[in-house]
Amino acid sequence: MKKSKYNVAVVGVGAVGIEMLRVLKQRNFPIESLRVFARSARELSVDGQNYKVEAVCADGFNGIDIALFAGTEGEKGAAVTYAAEAVKRGALVIDNGADFRMDPKVPLVVPEVNAKDVKSHKGIIANPNCSTIQMVVALWPIYKKAGIKRVVVTTLQAASGAGRGAVAQLGEEIRQLIPQFDTGSLILDSDKNPASSIQHLASRSLPQQLAFNVFPHIGTFVDYDYTNEEWKLVKETQKIMHDDKIKISGTTVRVPVRTGHSESIYLETKKSITPEKARDILCKAKGVTVIDDPKKNLYPMPKDAEGKDEVFVGRIRKDPFVKNGLWLWVVADNLRKGAATNAIQIAECAISSSI
Repeated sequence: MKKSKYNVAVVGVGAVGIEMLRVLKQRNFPIESLRVFARSARELSVDGQNYKVEAVCADGFNGIDIALFAGTEGEKGAAVTYAAEAVKRGALVIDNGADFRMDPKVPLVVPEVNAKDVKSHKGIIANPNCSTIQMVVALWPIYKKAGIKRVVVTTLQAASGAGRGAVAQLGEEIRQLIPQFDTGSLILDSDKNPASSIQHLASRSLPQQLAFNVFPHIGTFVDYDYTNEEWKLVKETQKIMHDDKIKISGTTVRVPVRTGHSESIYLETKKSITPEKARDILCKAKGVTVIDDPKKNLYPMPKDAEGKDEVFVGRIRKDPFVKNGLWLWVVADNLRKGAATNAIQIAECAISSSI
């Protein structure tokens, strides 16, 4: 039933949960009441506004219209534990985690691409992985015009994609390593091994040193020595775009950036399309901002995308050796469009279609 205002719950107060609270306020979401849940009760302040955080329990979802789960995954995670309970009590669940994404009964939605899929929900709608979201927003306008046969993508993913602990690890590693640099040289003092100096961190969220380093390991290694993060790019994209014939291969890389994922995307289209035409299509696409004048050093960068909801595209260029080959450089804030904002856009789609 369509209402003027809705009772909303946010489940989880990590990086994504905090961003959900921020985005709800910034987008003036029509809220009648707001409840915030976590494993334990506490007080929380976001941008100067105080929130009472309650210990999550099944009965806490009584009277809730929309429950936004921030993404704690697995059999002991909030979504697996409480999503069905929330649905049973009449709530629409929008889950940012991976637990329901590939369930054939659960829509996987990026509003710029497949907003109509919201209408097929049975109580739960899944929010895709952050790197998938920004990729499909950039690919969809080209797909509609020229079709896509193949995608090869390398993601350069920020620390915040692994949570607040990873951001803290990056900061602590930088603080420990900066003094070891000789300001008059690009070479580290050989007597001061940076690798050994960071082994004493109180806690480690990432499998490798991130400061002044990159490593191609996000998620767990599964089929064909790809990680599950890399397979998400394949399976989620095919589901969202309703095309399991697109051949997608990816490498996911963690980089020493606080927030903002970047992607180098190579695609082969079915029909020939010039970079100029692709640029024109993307300039008109919903949710996309094109920054593409490399001769003036203008192209998307994560530092400029942080705190914004658009997907930024640049370095649009033809492969000189493959007739229908095209390159894109795509950047987005992984906590906003890659998580919180997309989830709330799904909620907006749901209420516009009377949930």
